[in-house]
Amino acid sequence: MVPVISMPLESTLVGVIMTRELQRNGLALAISNATGACTLTAGPTSSSGLQDIIIQTVDLHRSYRIGRHSVEVLHGIDLTIRRGETVFLCGPSGAGKTTLLYTLAGLERPERGTVRIDGTDLYALPRRGQAQFRNRHIGYVFQNYHLLPELTALENVAVPGAVAGLDTTEAAMRALEWVGLAHRAQHLPAELSGGEQQRAAIARAIVNQPKVLFADEPTGNLDSQNGAAVIALLTRLAQESGMTLVVVTHDLGLATAGDRTLVIRDGTLLADA
Repeated sequence: MVPVISMPLESTLVGVIMTRELQRNGLALAISNATGACTLTAGPTSSSGLQDIIIQTVDLHRSYRIGRHSVEVLHGIDLTIRRGETVFLCGPSGAGKTTLLYTLAGLERPERGTVRIDGTDLYALPRRGQAQFRNRHIGYVFQNYHLLPELTALENVAVPGAVAGLDTTEAAMRALEWVGLAHRAQHLPAELSGGEQQRAAIARAIVNQPKVLFADEPTGNLDSQNGAAVIALLTRLAQESGMTLVVVTHDLGLATAGDRTLVIRDGTLLADA
């Protein structure tokens, strides 16, 4: 007889950390959005999905020109991330966190090395192929939101579908519902708070149901309460959908909500924190 424990579990950072710890200790988890409660089932969880590598990099190098000098930002990064895993990337300012995230997401070509997303060699694709692959399989959340000021929240969230030539208005509304922002769908970005703008940006990043979601300092412009809520939202969405989530943050406290915390320093990836 498998024991079942039912209890209310709101989408708070504490709740996310709790569910992660339960999973690490072999407990299965089911979440009900209808009741706002979750059911924790004692028993082993399947690890087969986590053995499937979705992100793999080999010997990544990236440098920038500053005047006459070349500054190497990434020094031979080797990295593997499993399907469905939530990984936080931490490190001091200037360590190369954002550069690595941009390179993983297909936004900055490395000078040397390879990036494979779900088996596809991203930089072996032609430029148009890379853009199509990103649109279909990758979501990206920017620190500064990057919402188009003349579009409503709903229209902003529908942009990735429009880029693909699709009418994703219904999907955009569903995404806003997922992030708790449906009631603000017709508001312009200037009419939204910072936390609401970031939630709209998250909805835009997930509207095409990507396999991988990258988030670059998503709490950087928010106070601690809104920051914790955004991290809880991201980890909950990843957990419920099976997306792989990679988040850059300075806050090691927030990073405890993930499966792994990786530290990058001086362009080199260190052991798990």
